[in-house]
Amino acid sequence: MRILLKGVLVVSVIFFGARTILGTVNEEKKGIVTYADGQVKRRPLAVEKWESAPVNTDVLAGDKVRTYQKSRAELNLAQLDIIRLAPRTTVDIFKLYQETKEKKVQTEIKLEKGEIWASVHKVEMNTQFDISAPITAAAITGTVLRMKVEPDTTTQLKVYRGEVRITNAPLKKNLKPKTLKPHEIQAPHEVPGPHKVSVEEWLYIVKTMQQITVDKHGKVVSLSTFTPKDKDEKTSWVKWNKKRDKKWLKELRKARKRGRFSF
Repeated sequence: MRILLKGVLVVSVIFFGARTILGTVNEEKKGIVTYADGQVKRRPLAVEKWESAPVNTDVLAGDKVRTYQKSRAELNLAQLDIIRLAPRTTVDIFKLYQETKEKKVQTEIKLEKGEIWASVHKVEMNTQFDISAPITAAAITGTVLRMKVEPDTTTQLKVYRGEVRITNAPLKKNLKPKTLKPHEIQAPHEVPGPHKVSVEEWLYIVKTMQQITVDKHGKVVSLSTFTPKDKDEKTSWVKWNKKRDKKWLKELRKARKRGRFSF
């Protein structure tokens, strides 16, 4: 049985009192590959072999999905939310819109390596959407975000819209949140001696057009804002995601006019 361990970056999207697609969450607890360019593969739970995942491939709870060099993928999760994978990215889908004891609909996705773009939209009932990475933990309130995990597990989170509560102690419920005041933080230095140095537990709120970088030890090394004019925001990856987001929002509006959505 898979579990999320302490020291894992978890991005939680929580909505209260919003409306949903009629019947979708209860009837279709699955996702589907809506875009595949290059090598995109899927590995179901308890299966060792990776299999090709072209457009229209089902994605279920327990699956892993990966992209290879010069490849991209888009996952439409239960017609509610979008996750896109950059080249050389692997995600592990622990849960997909599963109801908890608290009557919340919960999704848990682990970003093992690489980079993703997530566009998460409001649903009818209390919903929690977690995206984890190997370092710390975060909670997002209805957002568009980009998350990247470097080979050494250093993690960067950018929020394009919405709000994120990010922490390196996901099991602690009594941490006082700090509002992100953008500034550069001095990189961690080597500490002499063989003993393990404990990392201070923290919780930050990251808002629209803000970013945070956490090193492999779970320490915050950078807090700052970003703008569309930044070099990193002019890449083909960012431009492609923004274009896909516009298309997705257009489809949502059409669905709303047909009476399928209420949000």
